[in-house]
Amino acid sequence: MNNVLITGATGLVGDRLLRLLIQEPSISHIAAPTRRALALRSEKIFNPVDPQLTDALARVEGPIDTVFCCLGTTRREAGSKEAFIHADYALVVDTALAGRRLGATHLLVVSAVGANAHSLFFYNRVKGQMEETLIGQNWPYLTLARPSMLTGKREKKRTSESLLAPLFALLPGNLKNIDARDVALALLREARHPSAAGVNIIPSAKLRETAAGAE
Repeated sequence: MNNVLITGATGLVGDRLLRLLIQEPSISHIAAPTRRALALRSEKIFNPVDPQLTDALARVEGPIDTVFCCLGTTRREAGSKEAFIHADYALVVDTALAGRRLGATHLLVVSAVGANAHSLFFYNRVKGQMEETLIGQNWPYLTLARPSMLTGKREKKRTSESLLAPLFALLPGNLKNIDARDVALALLREARHPSAAGVNIIPSAKLRETAAGAE
């Protein structure tokens, strides 16, 4: 895992993961295309910037060993169903295609608890459709992380998370909220030592357990 690609590096999970990647001795190069420039600086980071993330992705050159996709928003934050689909489906697929083009063999993606292509709920349905598309790409290693409600300090607060976080903290198993850094830690551990070849779906409770072992 010398050369990695990460999208969503300005987000809640992506920012935590990027900081871990910088500290990881086995990583020498981090391609982190973004729509706005990263505040974080490191000699390891290549940060092509373009408001159209796909155009920034096109500027990344190989080889790439491992791809992390931490893109994610909400319908309210995106502004419309179409914008949400673009952010949480199209750009995720674009990230995966860029990774395959550059020679990557392992894709790790932050999805969501309840992802189901046939769900009655729009958010879960789009996440499930995204997962199905990635599975259809036949990656040697594909890790789909399904965290519950994420906690952690955001640049821009999400009202729904602030209101619901106390409730989700009381829920059991995969429904209990999870700290964004725990998701990042679990992703990095899976990248170092994949649990299984092919498709590996990691529910929220397992992410928390994996993160505890990675500390």
